[in-house]
Amino acid sequence: MFGVLIVDSSIKYRTKRLDEEDVYENDVQYNDKIIERLKLLEIQNRSFITEKIRLEKENENLKKELDRLNAPPLITGVVVEAIDPSKIIIKSSSGPKFVVGACSNVDMKDLVPGALVACNQRNLSIMEVLPSTKDPEVCGMEVLDKTGVTYCEIGGLRDQINKIKETVELPLKKPELFDKVGIDPPNGVLLYGPPGNGKTLIVKAVANETDSTFIRVVGSEFVRKYIGEGARMVREVFNLAREKSPSILFIDEIDAIGARRVDTGISGDREVARTMMQLLAELDGFDSRGQVKILGATNRVDILDPALLRPGRFDRLIEIPPPTKDGCLDIFKIHSRNMNIKNLDYSEIIDIIDGLSGAEIRSLCTEAGMAAIRDDRDYVTSEDFKCSVSRITSSEYPNNSLIGMYG
Repeated sequence: MFGVLIVDSSIKYRTKRLDEEDVYENDVQYNDKIIERLKLLEIQNRSFITEKIRLEKENENLKKELDRLNAPPLITGVVVEAIDPSKIIIKSSSGPKFVVGACSNVDMKDLVPGALVACNQRNLSIMEVLPSTKDPEVCGMEVLDKTGVTYCEIGGLRDQINKIKETVELPLKKPELFDKVGIDPPNGVLLYGPPGNGKTLIVKAVANETDSTFIRVVGSEFVRKYIGEGARMVREVFNLAREKSPSILFIDEIDAIGARRVDTGISGDREVARTMMQLLAELDGFDSRGQVKILGATNRVDILDPALLRPGRFDRLIEIPPPTKDGCLDIFKIHSRNMNIKNLDYSEIIDIIDGLSGAEIRSLCTEAGMAAIRDDRDYVTSEDFKCSVSRITSSEYPNNSLIGMYG
C-alpha cells in the first residue's frame, strides 16, 4: 500500500511539472507575440506621425495659396525718387504721381529711380520691388556657344586681322596698357567691303578668340512696326551689353538702319531715322559704354549717314577688299586642306581662282568635290576645279552689281 502511494505521488508530481512547463512555454510565446505587436504598432505610429506632419504642411500651403488668391491684386508703378521709407515718389501706371510709403520688408537700396514696384490698391504702399522685364528677343541675341573659327582659317587679310586685334581684343585683354599710356581705347570698328570676302568670318574669329560675351544682331531686327519700338530695342540691346561686360556687340548689315537721312514724308522712313538717332546716342551719348566694343559690318558704306561714321562712334573703318592673287591661293589652301586631291597643279589653280571672292573659292571646292562624287571617285583632280568654275561665277550679272547692291 505504501508503495502504491509513492507511485501515485510521483505520477502527480510529474504531471504537475509538465503542466507548469506547458504554461511557461505558452507565456513565452504570448510575450513574443505581444512584443512583435508593439513593434508593429510603433512603426505604424511613426508612419501616422509623418503623414500628419506632411498633411499639416500641405494644409498650411493651401491656406497661404487661398489667402493669396483672396488678396486684392496689386498695381504696378515706377519709382521717381526715394526720399525716405515713408516718402517715396512713384508714378502709377495710370499716369499721376503719388507720395507713398514702403513695407518694412522692402530694401531702400532697391528703390532707385526707374525701378518697377508693386503697390497696394488702397493706399498705394509699395509691397515689393519687381524684376526688370527684358525683351526675350534681346536676350536671345547673346551667342552662348563658341563659333570654332580661328584667325588661321582666314586667308589674305593679315593687315585687317592685326587692326581688329589691336582695336577690339587688346583693350579687353590688356586694358592697363591704355591706362599707362593715358588714352582711351578705340570705341568701335566698322568693316565694309563687297560681300563674300570675310567680314562675318573675321567677327566669328573675334568671338571665338576672346572670352567676352558676344551679342549678335542684324540691323533689320531694329526696324519695327510701331513708333518707338525700334529705339526701345536698341536701348535694351546696349543695356544687355553693359550688364554682360566685357562684351562685344556685333551689328551686321548696319546700313538697314544707318542709311543717310533724307526728307521724305513716309512714316516708315521717319521711324527708321528715329531708331538710328537712338543708336547714335548709345554709341556716343552721356552714358558710358564701359568695356563694350562695337563691331559693325556693311556692304554699302557709301549710303551710311555721316553722323554714324564720325570718330567717337566708329573710330576705325576697316575695308575688307577682294583677295589678291596670293590671298586667293591662301583661301584655296584653307578650304581644300581636308580634301583628297590628286595631280593638283597650283599654277593652273591660281589662274582659275584669280578674281574670285572668298565665298566663291569655298563654293568652288565644294562643287569640285561634288563633281568627283558624281563620277563615283573618292578623290578630286584639277579638271574638277576647272569644270566647276562656270557653276559658281555670276556670269549673268556683270561685276556682281546686283549682289553688291543687295548682298
